[in-house]
Amino acid sequence: MHSHGGGDFPAESLFFIPAVVAVVAYWAGALSPRSGRWPWYRTALFTLGVAAVLATVLNPLARLAHEDFAVLSLSHLLAGMLSPLLLVLSRPFTLALRTLDVFPARRLSRLLRSRFARFLSFPVTAALLNTGGMILMFRTGLLQSMQESMPVHWLVTLHLLAAGYLFTASIVGRDPSPHRSGYRLRAAVLVLSIAAHNILAKSIYADPPPGISAAAAEQGALVMYYGGGVLELALIVLLCRQWYASARPRGRVASTASPH
Repeated sequence: MHSHGGGDFPAESLFFIPAVVAVVAYWAGALSPRSGRWPWYRTALFTLGVAAVLATVLNPLARLAHEDFAVLSLSHLLAGMLSPLLLVLSRPFTLALRTLDVFPARRLSRLLRSRFARFLSFPVTAALLNTGGMILMFRTGLLQSMQESMPVHWLVTLHLLAAGYLFTASIVGRDPSPHRSGYRLRAAVLVLSIAAHNILAKSIYADPPPGISAAAAEQGALVMYYGGGVLELALIVLLCRQWYASARPRGRVASTASPH
């Protein structure tokens, strides 16, 4: 198990700095007159999203994740699924484009239109990064490295957050994206990603990773399967709602244009 070592100041407390900066910046944008009466619930979602991932790198959850496989699975859900969903729903890039000055807003807009952004925001790419990271985390020596080294735990958490955000945004994101894929492709990628996540959870249940007892693996797999299922259901509902909303205006136009 990992030990923090001597000293009275835990290194993981430094993560409060970027977390607080992000939340303060978002709140400042939300309260700015340029935001156009930004909905309060988006601000709450962003704050909760930051808090969810922050909890996974701070004690007691970080320490327990090194001792209990079920808690590690819960951390995976918080950092890789719940936090990205909350952050995507808060639409941070929309807020930034509304409230930034002209020059930084243009730079951000160019970044969102870049080929690199197109590559990362493509649902297949995002799904491979997200699912691949989960498989590497639970099915390679990376799992043991996470249990023995807190910096490795932090790096994996960062990947889970980034890959989870890219995947969630590619499926149900509402921020400006010139590269948005069609609903059929997004739905297909979501179904396949859900299947991959469920297969991973079931494989852990049946064949525990090295160093993990059968009982601990079963508990962790159940957390992944059922906890992940709730969040995956939320993605399905959001995608179906967006798909329906995108088709509804065309139906109305067609009905008004038809002869009486």
